[in-house]
Amino acid sequence: MTTHTSTTSADTAVAPTDTTAQAPLTPPAPTAPPAPTAPDAGEPRQPFLRRLWRGRPEDPRWARPAFLGLLLATALLYLYNLSASGYANSFYSAAVQAGSQSWKAFFFGSLDASNAITVDKPPASLWPMELSVRIFGLNSWAILVPEVLMGVGTVAVVHAAVRRRFSPVAGLIAGVTLALTPVAALMFRFNNPDAMLALLMALACYLVVRALEDGRTKWLVWAGVAIGFAFLAKTLQAFLILPPLAIVYAVCAPVSVKKRLGQLAAATLALVVSGGWWVAIVELWPASSRPYIGGSQNNSFLELTFGYNGLGRLNGEETGSVGGGGGGGGTGQWGETGWDRMFNSEIGGQISWLLPAALILLVAGLWATRKARRTSVTRGAFLVWGGSLLMTMVVFSYMAGIFHQYYTVALAPYMAAVIGMGAGLLWEKRAELWASLTLAASAVAAASWGYVLLDRTSDYLPWLKWLVLIGGLVAALGLIFAGRVNRQLAFAAASLGLVTALAGPAAYTLSTLQEGHTGSIVTAGPAGASMMGGGPGGGRGGMGGGGFPGGGPNQQNGNGNGNAQGQQGNGNGFPGGMGGGMPGQNGTPQNQQGGIPGATAERGGMRGGAGVGGLLNGASVTAEAKKLLETDADQYTWAAAAIGAQNAASYQLATGDPVMAIGGFNGTDPSPTLAQFKEYVADGKIHYFISSGSGGGMGGSSTGTSSQITSWIEANFKQVTVGSATFYDLTQKAS
Repeated sequence: MTTHTSTTSADTAVAPTDTTAQAPLTPPAPTAPPAPTAPDAGEPRQPFLRRLWRGRPEDPRWARPAFLGLLLATALLYLYNLSASGYANSFYSAAVQAGSQSWKAFFFGSLDASNAITVDKPPASLWPMELSVRIFGLNSWAILVPEVLMGVGTVAVVHAAVRRRFSPVAGLIAGVTLALTPVAALMFRFNNPDAMLALLMALACYLVVRALEDGRTKWLVWAGVAIGFAFLAKTLQAFLILPPLAIVYAVCAPVSVKKRLGQLAAATLALVVSGGWWVAIVELWPASSRPYIGGSQNNSFLELTFGYNGLGRLNGEETGSVGGGGGGGGTGQWGETGWDRMFNSEIGGQISWLLPAALILLVAGLWATRKARRTSVTRGAFLVWGGSLLMTMVVFSYMAGIFHQYYTVALAPYMAAVIGMGAGLLWEKRAELWASLTLAASAVAAASWGYVLLDRTSDYLPWLKWLVLIGGLVAALGLIFAGRVNRQLAFAAASLGLVTALAGPAAYTLSTLQEGHTGSIVTAGPAGASMMGGGPGGGRGGMGGGGFPGGGPNQQNGNGNGNAQGQQGNGNGFPGGMGGGMPGQNGTPQNQQGGIPGATAERGGMRGGAGVGGLLNGASVTAEAKKLLETDADQYTWAAAAIGAQNAASYQLATGDPVMAIGGFNGTDPSPTLAQFKEYVADGKIHYFISSGSGGGMGGSSTGTSSQITSWIEANFKQVTVGSATFYDLTQKAS
C-alpha cells in the first residue's frame, strides 16, 4: 500500500507539518478538554464577538484572550504620556498640517499649503496623519495616534506570523519582545516615516511565509504591494529585504520552478505598480505647477531616490546634506561603522538587547531544520525573518552616509520574530541535549549583554544589571536540565530567563515613555544610553559634543550640554551653520510660547533660534512674533519665509499660515532661486523673511541660493525686531 501526502493540504495546516513539528508550547496547566470540532454546515455560526474572543477551536482557551491582551497593553503603553512630545518632529508635522489644508499638498507631501517645496521623502507616511488631522484637528494626539496604531499593528503581524507556524506562547514572546524594544517604543510614538516602514516590512515577511505554505500567487503579490508602499514611505530602505525574500521563495516554494519564476515576476510587477504610480505622476507633472522636490538638487524625485536617499546613504556622498561618514570601520559624521556598529555605545541601547540571543536562536533554528524537506515552512520562516534581520544589520553597520540611531527600529520586527520562533522550537526539543544547551546559551547571552548595556548607564537603576545577570545565569542553569525535570520546573526556568532578558529593554522603554521627544534626531532610553561620536551626532539624543558656530541675532544661548556628561559645545561644528549649543538629556527646554507644542528641545533635540540654528529642532516662537506673522497673513501666499524647514515649520505650526522653507530641510536645496524669490516678493506673495543671521544653510556657503537670498533681503528691506527675533518686512524697502 502506498500513501500520498498532499503538499498543499499539509502546508495550509495551522500547526507545523514538516519534520521539525512539535507539540504546541504552553504553560503548565491541567489537561485541556478536547478541542471542539468545527460545526457542520447546517449549524449556526457562533456570534462574531464570541469567535473574536475564543479564536480558533484548536487553540488553547487562553490563547486569543492573551493575544488581545497583548495588543491592548501595547496600545495603552504607547499612548501613555503621548502628548509630551508635542508636534514631535515639526518638519513632518508642518507637512501634515499642510496636507490637512490642501489636497495638492497632501498628494505631493508639501511642507506648506501653498506648495513651495516637499519633504525629502515620499508622502505615504504622512497620509494617515493628515487624514487624522482633517478629522480631529491639528494637535499632538491627532498626529501621533496613527503611529501608535501602526505599532500595535506591527506587534499583531509579528505575533500572527510566529503563532501560525509555532505556538501561542512563541507568538506572545515575539510580540512582547517587539513591544518592549526601546527604539520601537520611541518610533511608534513619533511622526517619522519609520513606523509605517516597520509595519509594511513585517507584513511583507508574513505574506512571503504564507506564500511558502501553499504556493499561492496572491500572497506573494500582496507582499510586493506591501514593499511598494513601503517604498513610498522611505524609498530604497524598503528594498533591503528583497534579496532574502526573493531567494528564499525561489528555492523553497512548494511549486515548480517555472511557476516560482512567474510568481516572482508577478510580485515584482505588483511592487513596481504599487510603488511607482506616484513616482510616475510626479515625474510627468509639469515642474512649474508642482512643489519643488525637497532634498534633490535638480527638482527630480528620481535623483532624490537614487542620490540623497539612495546610494548616498551607503557611500556618504549625499549632495546637499550635512556630510557623510567614514566607512570600513572608520569614524565619520554619523558615527563609527563596522561589524559591531549595532552593539556600540551609539546604537546598542536602542536595539541590541536581544540581538546576541536572536543570532544564536537563528543558527539553532536552521540547524534543527537542516534535514527537513526543501519546502519546509519552518525553515523557510527562519530564512525569511532571519535573512531580513541579517541583511538590514549588515547594511546599517557599514553605511557611511547619514545614519541615525532610530533607523534601527527596522530591525525590531525581524529580531522579535526570530526570538519567538527560536525559543518555541527549542523548547519543544528541550529533551535533546543540544537544544537545552542552546536555550541556556541564549539566556546567558541575553543576560550578559543586558548587563553590559545597563553598565554603560551605571547611574540608571544600578541594581538592575545585577538582577539581570544573576537571574539570567540561574535561568540558564535550569534550562540545561529543562528536558530532564518536570514541566513545572522547566517552565519556571524558562519564565525566569524571559523576564530577565526583557528587564533591561523594558526599563529603557519605560524611561522612553516618561519624556517627550522632539526634533529631527531622537533616541530611546535614559541619559547616556546613546552617545554619538564625531560630527553632528555627538551626544545624548544624537546631537551635541560640539556646538555649531556662526549664529546670528536670533540664536538662543544654548548651554551646549550635548553629551551625557554635560560638556559645553566647543564650536567644533559646521561653519556658518548652527548657533547655540545642543542640549542633551540635561538640557533645559525652553518654555513654550505662542502655542507651539514640541517646538523646542526636550530630549534628543536641539535648542535653536529662529534661524538656521533651528535646523534640527525648530525655533521658539514668542506670542509677539506669532502676532506679527498673523497680521494680514490671509493677503499673502506665504506669511513668511525662513531658511531651513524646521525654522519654517515652527512658525507655520504656530500661526497656521504657510511659511516657505527656503532650501528645504538643510537650507541647501536650490529652491527657490534668487530670481524666483525676487519675483515672489515683487508679486506681493511673501510678507516677512525670518532672519537666521548666518546667511546660509547648514553648509554655510556664501554663494548658495539661501545666502544669496539673505544678502539681497538684508540690503533692500526694512528690519523688524520682535524681542530677540529679527524679521524683514518684504513689503517695505529699507530707508
